[in-house]
Amino acid sequence: MTVVRTRTPSGEAIVILPEAEFERLRDLAEEAADARALAASLARLEAGEEELLSGDDLDALRAAPTPLAFWRGKRGLSVADLARQAGVPEERFSAVERGESIGDVQLYRRLARVLGVEIEDLVPDAP
Repeated sequence: MTVVRTRTPSGEAIVILPEAEFERLRDLAEEAADARALAASLARLEAGEEELLSGDDLDALRAAPTPLAFWRGKRGLSVADLARQAGVPEERFSAVERGESIGDVQLYRRLARVLGVEIEDLVPDAP
């Protein structure tokens, strides 16, 4: 394999190598990044910081009126219990859970904390 070491007009050191070798090195770097991401995810699972959803869970999440409704049910909380724990009026919470209203960031932050999920897990998809 031919490798050329040279400098740009501004003096930056560069290496010129065959495209096939560049592609091989890029693939290796992507595989290493994927392996690091997998190891970090497995460590979070092992530490209880992350959880996996089963196929049935995913079906239930898709069928729920909102992600909030799914997570409340998965955690076994009643509407009243979750609203109380999050410090939200039950009527307000119910409207958000049914998808009739969209909460603000502070509301989703409080709900996520009680449910043990990320805010992004609760925000409904845009219509």
